[in-house]
Amino acid sequence: MITLTDSPFDAAEALRDFEKRAIGAGAIVSFAGLVRGTSKLGKVKMLHLQAYAPMTQRGIAKAAADANARWSLDALTVIHRTGDLAPGEPIVFVATASAHRRAAFEAADFLMDYLKTEAVFWKKETTESGAHWVEPRPEDYADRDRWSKTGT
Repeated sequence: MITLTDSPFDAAEALRDFEKRAIGAGAIVSFAGLVRGTSKLGKVKMLHLQAYAPMTQRGIAKAAADANARWSLDALTVIHRTGDLAPGEPIVFVATASAHRRAAFEAADFLMDYLKTEAVFWKKETTESGAHWVEPRPEDYADRDRWSKTGT
């Protein structure tokens, strides 16, 4: 299940819903990312996310298919916000379920690395010092690159 939404969502509720779909799995891993309250440019007032939904959803669906091909998953969910978000609000929720913990952990990590570096989102952060576009950090690309280097 892949959802792009401009509406707030409850990560705990998303996890409960996911657990109902993943009955029989031996492991469930979930990650909820929140809008940070501070950045290197100061206190964050707002984060604005834009996406071209058809292209963004296709890319996430491909990453999900890649995750399913690499690891035997029983279920997978990605929820990502768009629009204006305040500090502390959930921006992303990823959950994976598998028979074994390692597959669930690695698939969730793989999906987050995709979302941080490759998913088509435009992020604009407004801080006390003004608004600026946010790009992935070198560390984000290094995290992504380990999936092609390890052969997993």
